[in-house]
Order: sequence, then structure tokens, then C-alpha cells
Amino acid sequence: MTKLDGKTVIKSALMLILGFQSFGCSKEITNYATSDHGDNTLVQPSYNDSSVLRNPLNGWVMYAARTADESYWDTEFYVPDLGKKVKAIDYASACYVRTSWASLNPSDGVYAWNDSTSRIAKLIKGAEKRGVPIAFRIVVDGRDQGANTPQFVFDAGAKYYLENARFPDRKTPIPQDPVFQRYYAKFIEALAAEFNDPDRTAFIDAYGLGKWGEAHNVIYEDPATSTGENTERLKEEVFNWVTDLYARTFTKVPLVINYHRLVGHPASWGAPNANSDKLLASAINKGYSLRHDAFGMTDYYQSWEKQFAKTWNYKRPIIMEGGWITTGTHRYWIDPSGKYREGHPEDVRQGEFDASAEAHVNMMDFRVGGETASWFEKAFTLVRRFVSEGGYRLYPDELYLPENVNRGAEVTISHRWKNMGWGYFPNNIPQWNYKYKVAFALLDGNNQVKKVFVDTNSEPSNWLIGNPVSYDFKPTVDLPAGTYAWAVAIVDTSKGNKPAIELPVDDEVTTEGWLKLLDVRVN
Repeated sequence: MTKLDGKTVIKSALMLILGFQSFGCSKEITNYATSDHGDNTLVQPSYNDSSVLRNPLNGWVMYAARTADESYWDTEFYVPDLGKKVKAIDYASACYVRTSWASLNPSDGVYAWNDSTSRIAKLIKGAEKRGVPIAFRIVVDGRDQGANTPQFVFDAGAKYYLENARFPDRKTPIPQDPVFQRYYAKFIEALAAEFNDPDRTAFIDAYGLGKWGEAHNVIYEDPATSTGENTERLKEEVFNWVTDLYARTFTKVPLVINYHRLVGHPASWGAPNANSDKLLASAINKGYSLRHDAFGMTDYYQSWEKQFAKTWNYKRPIIMEGGWITTGTHRYWIDPSGKYREGHPEDVRQGEFDASAEAHVNMMDFRVGGETASWFEKAFTLVRRFVSEGGYRLYPDELYLPENVNRGAEVTISHRWKNMGWGYFPNNIPQWNYKYKVAFALLDGNNQVKKVFVDTNSEPSNWLIGNPVSYDFKPTVDLPAGTYAWAVAIVDTSKGNKPAIELPVDDEVTTEGWLKLLDVRVN
């Protein structure tokens, strides 16, 4: 799309002769046929293709280890392309903490977020102070990471599996056990009481069972004695129990689940399980959105994963996480794609970016340590490309507005919207329930809102890249006579119709978030 300088305003030949001037920036005036839009003026806001937008379920997710402290959010990385250091958080729309149940709930009824001196509370507060919402994955499996489930749960009689007797603290709870379920439900209810708030919480990674909480390699019975006869029954029962729990408690915050080919299964690798589609669809029908933890890992993220993502594109948003760790943990150069060179993490970043584009993801990851460093130090072009191309970038490219109206009269506003990103704005997820709408405001000379008109027919989840969507809106202007300014925003109707979504434009935006468009005289 051609980037405009200022607003292009098309007026009739009469206005061209008389001359015309408005606030904000210069406008180009051109004669055009007025048969479709009467005497209304065409305003075309100037699109900004590089602005970092901190919008919900969109953009970069900055990760933090459970052992990090508040200062982590101010970590800087040197960017050769810019010749300076930058903070990753300045590019992030959410901060993701993958932590253990034990760290958040060390004893029965005690929760770390209530202890202002705890490391996790400081970490959460640090993100909030910087204006970025938090996201969680709660891990309970203890096989690789130690005591992820609180000891008091086992002391109360919860059954568990111990993979290696040399590590007695690495207990993995049996998820169908009623003692485990009672205490886990109590914890999730407490978590939701604190974080079921879209202002504080970006999303909840809402399954948490299996190795690393990734929804695979889930233990239901001792693998040494299990015949596997009960696996599918237990898997479905536990899956329904845990997804019902999260869906019941987190009603305002998006929930996500790993669309794993072996979701909930005791295995991690192998052919897709026949029940995976059914289980995932059941979670999606309860309001879940999607994420996957192996983008760029091409021996794992294969045709099943790609097809699943394609099936749900523009119905549910997708959040990605890269699969390979390039800082020494993984031999990423053995990836069967043959595209990753040893010592070149930027090759992996490119693979993750390409897979993300194919899946139309809304969010990409800045994982801790060297993974984040390599994005800024070796692949910053891709950081900027995702800012520009990924997720959703919504803006009104054409608006026909009246400059003179009679008090109490109905007016017609025509407005067209474009999404310049490959993702979509998930206004349709149950937790949001179509709460975001286009609204027009009339502002006084001090940019104070005097009247708001909400176009309830506008639906941002329908705005997809390459398909502009137009609306005719007919509000009645009932303000006292005087001079005002038209302005537009995508508002949150659950919060008093306040502007809620940043628009990628160069034109004047008020401190409240209204994009100013055109002066209007009410007679």
C-alpha cells in the first residue's frame, strides 16, 4: 500500500475553488463524483507500517524465568542494525511466566502473589509497572524440573509417579487422583480470583499437565505396569476436567492450549493420535485459543500441525513458541530441513518466522537468554518484519464524513477498514464476546469527548488481510451548535466505550486514543 503524507481529503470542485483547511496536517484536495457519498468529505489517515502496537493477543511475548527478578524487564540487547541497545520489553505486548504450582502456592491457602516480598510477586509487579500484562503457564510435572507440585498436596495423600528414586523430590502427580484435583482446583480458583482481569493478564496457558506443561507425555499410570488399556478413557476424563476448570474460572481472560498431535497422551513423539482432534476441538468449543511450542522444529511441526492451524485460522488466534534452543541445549543444526547451520541461530529465527507466517500467528516469542539476544543481535530484520507484517494491524483507510450537520439530524458516515497483518483480531473469542467495536466521537477544541457514537454493526474479527470491509453508519448528532472534530477509535464497549486498540497511523491521536479526522460544524 502506498504510504500517504498526512490525510488525503477529496472534496467537490466548489470546495477546491473556495479552498479548504483543517487541523492536524495538510490535505490533498481533488475533484470527485459525489453521487455515492453526497457532500461528505473523504479522509484517508496515513498508515504507519513500522509502529510497535501493544494490543491484546498481538505482537511479541517476552518470557521470564521463574527465578528472574524485576530488573529482568529492563534487560537491554545491542542491535547492530540500529547501532544501539534496546529493551525487549519495548517491543512486547505481553510478559510470559512459565512457573510451577509450588512456586505460586507453597503451602495450602498461601499464594505468592499476595506476598509483596516474593520473587514472583515482584516480577509480576515489574511487568505491570511497565504497562505490559502478564501471562502464565503453571507446570505440575516433576520429572525434569523437580518439585513443581507443592509437597502439601502429596502429604494430603495425592498419588504420584516417581520416575527415578535417586531424585525423590521429582514427583509427578496422577491427574485423575481426587486429592490432586481438589487442591489443584482450589489453586486455579484462587489464581482466577486474582488474575481473571484482562487489564492485568494477557492470556493463560491453560492445561499445564505433561512434561514442561506442554500437554504431552502425561502420566496417568506407572508406565512400568500400565497396559495402556485405560489410556484413552483417562486422557479424555482428565482433559475435560482440567479444561472445564479453566473455562469456568477464567471468563474474561483468553485461554490457550498446545495443539499437540498427542495432546494429553503418555507419549511425546509418534504419529498423531486419533483422538487429538476431538479433544482439542472440545477445548476450543469451551473458548480456548491455540498455541504451539515447536515452531521451526521441522521434524516435529509437520503436516498435522500445519493443517490443524489452517483449519482454525481466523476462527481462533494462534500463539507461537520456537522449538529449538540455540544456546547449547539443542543440536538445532540437525533439523531435517537442512536450513540451520551450526553457530547460526539466525537461521532458526528465520525458520520460526517462516512457520509463523504460514500459520498466520498473532504472537511470537522472545524467550529468555540467548534466544532473545539472537533476535535482536542477529535477526532484528525479522523482529521488524513481524511488527510490520504479523498479527493484526487495523486502520481506517477511507472515511466519508460530513463537515456541516444540523442539530438533531441523522448523518451518514461511511468507513472502510483494512487489516495489514497476516493474523486476525479475535473479537469473536468467548472471553471478549464481541466487545470491541468502531466508534466515532465528537471532540471539542480541547480534545474532550462530547459525544460517542458506536457502530454496533462493525465487526473487527472479519477484517482480514487483502479484504477491506466497509460500513455505512447513521448516528444522530444532538449536540449544541458549535465547532467540533470528528474522531474514530476501536473501543471496548464493556468499559464505557473507551478507545482500546492502538491504530497504526501517523495522524494526530488524542491522549485518550481517539484518531482525529475532520472539523465539523453543528448548526
